[in-house]
Amino acid sequence: MSHRWTLDDIPWDRFDPSKVDPELLRAVKAAALVEHNADDYVTYLCNVFADDAEFCGVARWWGEEEVQHGRALARWAQLADPGFDPALALKRFNEGFRLPLDATASVRGSRSGELVARCVVECGTSSFYSAIRDATDEPVLKIVAGKIAADEFRHFKLFYDHLHRYLQRQPLSRMRRLLVALGRMQEASDDELAMAYWCGNGCEGSYDRKRQSAAYELRASSVYRFGHIQRGLGMALKACDIDPQGRFSRWFAALIWRVMQWRRGRLAAIAT
Repeated sequence: MSHRWTLDDIPWDRFDPSKVDPELLRAVKAAALVEHNADDYVTYLCNVFADDAEFCGVARWWGEEEVQHGRALARWAQLADPGFDPALALKRFNEGFRLPLDATASVRGSRSGELVARCVVECGTSSFYSAIRDATDEPVLKIVAGKIAADEFRHFKLFYDHLHRYLQRQPLSRMRRLLVALGRMQEASDDELAMAYWCGNGCEGSYDRKRQSAAYELRASSVYRFGHIQRGLGMALKACDIDPQGRFSRWFAALIWRVMQWRRGRLAAIAT
């Protein structure tokens, strides 16, 4: 494993409150809670891969880095909003959303499917934090997002390498991998992010999954440029044994980009 950066490596004294985007801050608060929730994912993964000590070691290392991401984002959010209480927000989030920690088999149908889903998540987070890094003018957030994006790209490679190890034992067709990937992408609108957004932003009003999900997606999607989408989807398709530079990949990225633009108008209406 490579050397891990720490919160002490971040130049917090360079924080510039005049450069904080309040709408992006709301999305960052939600992201801090999701990242900090990695311990539950480690428990789930180590249940699913209980007899694979090598993978469980990787999963624990990954979880420690994810929790650090949550701490870094939460510390930045506190600088931007001194009234933000990460501990209280995380407590509320954990009370409102839990993973199936008693599961002993992958909800994706196989270990190979589970690793495809993990690759998809790391593609999405690498793309998201790269987009934040490129969109923000606040110097500390730019540094934090850049470090997290690099970690998430490395995490993709870790899961991708283990995927190939498992495909030798549990072959999974290209179509099946693609269906798992598309299913995991769709889960971006599930309760986890919606609950994290609601709890991270003070539990304003009553919890409405559809409205909170739309509010989060509206703010998070605003940082993306086409290149971020293209690179992230290319990585996901690679996990499905589809050429990330091929015609299908280019067509798929263009389609998703158009859908994102179309959805923004609908999301604004739902969020309000």
